[in-house]
Amino acid sequence: MSDFVIETWELSKQYGGKAGCKNITLQVPRGSVFGFLGQNGAGKSTFVRTMLGLLHPTNGKAIMLGHPIGSVESRKKVGYLPELFRYPDWLTGTQLLEHHAELCGLPRSERKTVIRDVVELVGMAGREKERIRGFSKGMQQRIGLACALLSDPELIFLDEPTSALDPIGRKEVRELIARLRDQGKTIFLNSHLLSEMETVCDHVGIIHRGELVVHGEWRKLSAVLPQIELTLEQVSDQVQANVPSYVTDMRLLRQNEGQATWLFTLDEERRVPALLAELIAGGAAVHEVIKKQQSLEEVFLYWVQKKEGEAHVADRKNHV
Repeated sequence: MSDFVIETWELSKQYGGKAGCKNITLQVPRGSVFGFLGQNGAGKSTFVRTMLGLLHPTNGKAIMLGHPIGSVESRKKVGYLPELFRYPDWLTGTQLLEHHAELCGLPRSERKTVIRDVVELVGMAGREKERIRGFSKGMQQRIGLACALLSDPELIFLDEPTSALDPIGRKEVRELIARLRDQGKTIFLNSHLLSEMETVCDHVGIIHRGELVVHGEWRKLSAVLPQIELTLEQVSDQVQANVPSYVTDMRLLRQNEGQATWLFTLDEERRVPALLAELIAGGAAVHEVIKKQQSLEEVFLYWVQKKEGEAHVADRKNHV
């Protein structure tokens, strides 16, 4: 069994040579929560629909759960909650789930038990016999999640799964995602709510204008922006003027009774001991040192801005 549930090589889906996604090469580890990050129109949904066989790739190849995409075998153990979905609103929640159970080939003898279990899992027990037309957006999101989980899938694609939920509902979905991961399932998560992604994702891929910028364990990706908070006695102008060149940014966060807390951004994490030594040698008294963990939003913005900068340089060279 492969360590990856998804593997792609130069996978592209273009619309008349434009938009969509292009040359995506990535691996999604089994048993992880993989967050696919990008602005609206970056190509996230196009990539997912291509993996599911709803769109045919322009070029490249991909394997999902050990089978080529587009094959029935690749989709047998996959669940999918699309971002924009509409269910027949005259059906009850139970009737909808019964139809989906039939579509995914669930044996009739097991359907009642499985439907009861997924209804409870997504937090809508007692509401499943109501008609969908009376569901709030949050309840519609929950019934959609239930449909995605009916077949006990190994790989689950969730496109903006918390967008219609209130804070309590979002927390419940985060806990559900964590439970599914603990069961060995893999969740491929699209969302623009980076704070939500940060709490549940192990790995991320960042896509920008259709191209994959970077992917991997997101906390390791954050190491590109090493930052520390230093609480010092009031720093003199002389100390500030002689900050080493490997400090790319120095920002005052707060002041209190003769002390000041500064945020230092360094070019490499290994510079921290040298920075402390130089500050102390320059007369600064260090009271506290805190390594700052970058948020997922900061990591995302760093890589997108880096990609934009590279594209700008390439454009200038092409016009010379």
